[in-house]
Amino acid sequence: MYVNQIAVFLENRAGRINEFAACLAKANINIIVMSIADTTDYGILRVITEDNEKAMKVLKEGGFNIASTYLVGFEVDDRPGAMQEVLDILYKEGINIGYLYSFVRPIEKKAIILIKVDDNDYVAEILKKHGIVVIDRNIL
Repeated sequence: MYVNQIAVFLENRAGRINEFAACLAKANINIIVMSIADTTDYGILRVITEDNEKAMKVLKEGGFNIASTYLVGFEVDDRPGAMQEVLDILYKEGINIGYLYSFVRPIEKKAIILIKVDDNDYVAEILKKHGIVVIDRNIL
């Protein structure tokens, strides 16, 4: 039910993101969505691919330090305030969000929000109780 994400720990140096992208391109793995957070010395690249299992294998073989985690994904209308309405529900339930990223699917006029939380099952239950569409990797 949840969206599997790969975290790739990258040294903050010129060309390192290119090396990551080249590793996946060489293995013919398509990137669906990614985000990067950086500090002075390193970055954490978070990515979801069309084949995370294969991506993890080739990244490890390529010398990348990786970890895998599951996120809760939900769908909202692509309009001002839609995400905030859901975040307000989670806030009122006492849910802490470790991080979040999102992307828009313009044809469907929907946005996909991916969140890192402590208890995926509990958060999915809250979302469903409020009629919010919880998504999985298969519909990204």
